[in-house]
Amino acid sequence: MAPGLFKCIECNEDANELHRDYSNGILKITICSSCKKPVDKYIEYDPVIVLIDATLCKIQAFRHILFNTEINIHWKLCVFCLLCEAYLRWSLLQGSQPSNDPADIIRYTKEWEFYCMFALAALELAVFCTGVLFILWTVQRCCGSSLELTPLLKALLLSSYGKVLLIPAVIWEHDFSPLCFSLIRLFVLTSNSQAIRVILNCSRRLSLLAVCGGLLLETWVAQALKTLQVCSQDYLSML
Repeated sequence: MAPGLFKCIECNEDANELHRDYSNGILKITICSSCKKPVDKYIEYDPVIVLIDATLCKIQAFRHILFNTEINIHWKLCVFCLLCEAYLRWSLLQGSQPSNDPADIIRYTKEWEFYCMFALAALELAVFCTGVLFILWTVQRCCGSSLELTPLLKALLLSSYGKVLLIPAVIWEHDFSPLCFSLIRLFVLTSNSQAIRVILNCSRRLSLLAVCGGLLLETWVAQALKTLQVCSQDYLSML
């Protein structure tokens, strides 16, 4: 990573380096000139600890991941999360059509419903991200400042990692599955809000406004698609 692109995870000030490499493999963590704390303590931590702190939505962990590491797996993570969500929707769809024939399991894997669910999940994610970015762009434009969309989009995709929890929620199916799905959705939205705060260094109110706006737009589009699907099915039944 180029010099000057690091951030102090405590005060968000710019830093030229995270550590200094002396002879014989001796490393010394850089101290922030502003807050007098280590610029990034997580460079000495195990990745599991970093992941736990990110799961707890600690802003220091988000700054470490988004600013001080070279993680470029956001598109792969996005596709994997979409597959998880598509599988959830597909399993619920197949669950509403019970069958005792083992051959149906193989037949279901070849059906196009799964690909339709994947396309639907991708469309809703695109609508959500578009709504969030549009709200933030509008607010920043009104304040007379510019907005870089690429880091924000990367942060939104990386902070949606909580959707991976949909898979164990489906595997360990139980009576309160809808509650688990709602909690997972709330966790993902909370992570999205924290990621926006880290990238823009803005208030919690603005990040929540952007996330809620994107969620409302996504919900409206999803309801419109469902209404369109019902209308088309009614029209075909009348033919």
